[in-house]
Amino acid sequence: QVQLVESGGGLVQPGGSLRLSCATSETFFRFCAMGWYRQAPGKQRELVAHITSGARTNYADTVKGRFTISRDNAKNTVYLQMNSLKPEDTAVYYCKCEWTTDYWGQGTQVTVSS
Repeated sequence: QVQLVESGGGLVQPGGSLRLSCATSETFFRFCAMGWYRQAPGKQRELVAHITSGARTNYADTVKGRFTISRDNAKNTVYLQMNSLKPEDTAVYYCKCEWTTDYWGQGTQVTVSS
């Protein structure tokens, strides 16, 4: 059973920052394209940021300029640095490894509220 473990979520005020991490013990991590997704209550899961195995990145328009995705293959970890957070960023955030199949983490809650 492949495990991806997200961490770093929590409650933050508008304008604040959080850094999410997604770690795995799987050595095939470096071959994965990695995505961060989020799902707010009553809404569909949506792609937030994506990074290929070659470290090319792309972002949803709603987070461009505020969020940064990065990866450390030596640590089998992908990160999502989230700055200038807004209440509409509130959601459960999931990471996904895209390789021979898709593997999902269990999610971490991010709440942006004053």
